[in-house]
Amino acid sequence: MRPLIDRYIDAYNRIDVDAMLLTLHPAIVFENHAGGQRTLRTEGLLDFDRLARSTQPLFSARRQVITAYREQGDTAWAEIQFDGIFAIDLPNGIRAGQRIAMPGRSEYRVFDGLLVYIADHSA
Repeated sequence: MRPLIDRYIDAYNRIDVDAMLLTLHPAIVFENHAGGQRTLRTEGLLDFDRLARSTQPLFSARRQVITAYREQGDTAWAEIQFDGIFAIDLPNGIRAGQRIAMPGRSEYRVFDGLLVYIADHSA
């Protein structure tokens, strides 16, 4: 499972949506959780593709690094360090060129050799 997750993260880091999609099952469910609350959920490749392409312009560079990893059965958990540089000014006051760094964790599930569930969690 780790090589598949590494391929997904490598594509994410390169902001290569097409390569990310190659690692995903057609029934992919993606969730984002912040502060213990689910803030976003997509279902299916089309929904994920729309989200991923809509966020492409946000960062000039972004990087997830796995700092700890474990798996059991068809599920894996990874502690993640995220670093990014914003490419555009945002309405909330973030400016192009501003850096962000934060720890998080991700849960991955695999079905038929592809990622079928990804949940990203941050504080």
